Amino acid sequence: MPFELLIFPLLGVVAGLIAGLLGVGGGIVIVPVLIFTFQLLQFSEQVLTHMAVGTSLATIIITSFGSVKQHHAKGAVRWDIFKSLAVGLAIGAFAGAEVADLLNGRILQILFGGFALLIAMQMALGLAPNARRGLPNQVGLMASGGVIGVASAVFGIGGGSLTVPFLTLCNVKMQEAVGTSSAGGMPIAIAGAIGFVLAGWGVQTLPSFSVGYIYLPALLGIGITSIIFSQVGAKLAHRLPATTLKRCFAVILVFVGIKLIIG
Repeated sequence: MPFELLIFPLLGVVAGLIAGLLGVGGGIVIVPVLIFTFQLLQFSEQVLTHMAVGTSLATIIITSFGSVKQHHAKGAVRWDIFKSLAVGLAIGAFAGAEVADLLNGRILQILFGGFALLIAMQMALGLAPNARRGLPNQVGLMASGGVIGVASAVFGIGGGSLTVPFLTLCNVKMQEAVGTSSAGGMPIAIAGAIGFVLAGWGVQTLPSFSVGYIYLPALLGIGITSIIFSQVGAKLAHRLPATTLKRCFAVILVFVGIKLIIG
């Protein structure tokens, strides 16, 4: 228990700072560190990866409030887009939790490792899609949100690394794409977390203090500190070289991705 009391708040500090500094969701940090931590705590290999993903989604419920509030205050949230997109995000995230439950934990680790490598490449090279089209209609936004929601729930992220490129591709201004994506993290997190609670309900190999696939000590420890330090990171982002920071973080993600893939 002393180890848990230290590692989870510390992870929240790191995830919050990185989210604020680099504009990426904390899930890309939280999921792999939780996997490694749960292995050290000797949780069952059958459930620890699902718990890392489910717990990561649950922390986003806590941390996204402050982020959405700040973006809304700056007029950067396109609520007209969000309304239709959120329906697809929520349905997709709930379905994604059920998809993840069907996957072996090792397969989940490999998928997340591959995803980490893709994000590392994008950050290191500064890749961004060029605006090529307008926004789809309501049905199109719902369908797009559904695809993003499924992937986000499987990887335990708030969807920023998928929603921002999609909105940018649809000719939405970058500030509005980031703000709207931040708001979209909420339906993903809520629906995905509920899905992981239900998927893990009654599983016999879960450790104590678990609600389905969500580990409460990690949720509380990470949530409390990350919501504070994400704001610290956002302030530091205006003083530190973002490009250099992204490339350094990309190197870390490469090692994390390779480690998860090879086991």
